Amino acid sequence: MDEEEDGFVLVPRHFEDDNYPSYLSDIEQVVLRLDDPSWTLNCYLHDNPELGFAEHKAHDALTKFMGSHAGWKITPSAYGMDTAWVAEYDTRRPGPVIAFNAEMDALPNLGHACGHNLIAVASVTAGIATAETLQRHKIGGKVLVIGTPAEEGGGGGKIKCLEAGAYDNVDVAIISHPGILNNSPMVRTTAYTHLDVSYRGRAAHAANSPWSGINALDALIVAYNAVSVLRQQTHPDDIIGLQITDGGNKPNVIHAHAAGVAVLRATSSHRLQELRRKVIACFQAGAEATGAQVHIEETPGYKDHVPNRVLAASYARYWRAMPDAPDPPLPPPGQYTWVKASTDQGNLSYALPSMNVSFAIPPGEKGGQPHSPDFAKASRTRGAFQRAMRVAKAMAGTAMDVCATPGLLGDVQAQWRRDMASMAGQEESPGNAASMA
Repeated sequence: MDEEEDGFVLVPRHFEDDNYPSYLSDIEQVVLRLDDPSWTLNCYLHDNPELGFAEHKAHDALTKFMGSHAGWKITPSAYGMDTAWVAEYDTRRPGPVIAFNAEMDALPNLGHACGHNLIAVASVTAGIATAETLQRHKIGGKVLVIGTPAEEGGGGGKIKCLEAGAYDNVDVAIISHPGILNNSPMVRTTAYTHLDVSYRGRAAHAANSPWSGINALDALIVAYNAVSVLRQQTHPDDIIGLQITDGGNKPNVIHAHAAGVAVLRATSSHRLQELRRKVIACFQAGAEATGAQVHIEETPGYKDHVPNRVLAASYARYWRAMPDAPDPPLPPPGQYTWVKASTDQGNLSYALPSMNVSFAIPPGEKGGQPHSPDFAKASRTRGAFQRAMRVAKAMAGTAMDVCATPGLLGDVQAQWRRDMASMAGQEESPGNAASMA
């Protein structure tokens, strides 16, 4: 029976055996064979953390790992970046092109507290398992594993890869991300942007001739208070972070200069633009009220991630077919998992169908979430690695379904077009989305 979700009619594609996917045994054999070298690679990456665009050891280790497997064409320092790379496996039969993204960068002073070592190892393992299974069954398609630098800190390595043409001929992009709270292939993330704001006034002595000055700090305070008033009428999931970075120099002067930073987050790129417009109006109001000049410089962040539910349904089949599924369970079909962090995989999801899998690793002693020292330790454990390998199997299974199931890629692309049409005019919160799912 057709199922209606979010105003769309979804027609599920039926597989031969819903209880045990066709290619799972072959994928498991490959992943089992890779267990020792993948674990060694995982530990090396974790023990040698590197910041964005400086992931030289990770670049060399990952390209060497991929190059040690037959049939892969390796391009180091790809797309105009020293630490980006791509490994390509072409079956030489026509078929879909699947890209697995491998993040590599770590956090300042925290190492791999976001588990990018697990992300990279899951993607390379899934890529190899997909390629070997395609070849074994003589199924057409091409597999790419793309090393994407600098996801942390707004570096936007995937955006740079996208702009350089890395995904021009790619049909589906897949990645995973560890945490401790969710197992889900239907992850929505937040969109964010960064505003640097400065005011230029006119200096004067605060006692002798204050009337001859224009107080830039007053302009910033007016704007700060205007944003505080605005918060009463923002959406529950709008986030506005403010910081005063320059509050003047001395207390007995009319301040000629003041500056601040705003970081804005929202549940969709569309909603972010509305929030951005209102916040910028508050900064402009500060200038208007005081006579100061305002300069606003925007550093675009990341778009929200829009998951593809057709890909998610395939992933769920493989995940549930494997024994001993860890908690928490996958969400019901079609239900989003909302994560308030941001990722440049979100930008890819607006360019082509994407799946950004969230998976829970065994937490550390303090139950620390990503970007904590506790999570950094947890991401090196054997238990975390085993969870990543389970994810690799399900991601490879999804890729196999796309390549092997007639018409499935068309379903994926049709769903993506519907999602993009919906996002173009959509203003929804997680609460609204949950009620519609």
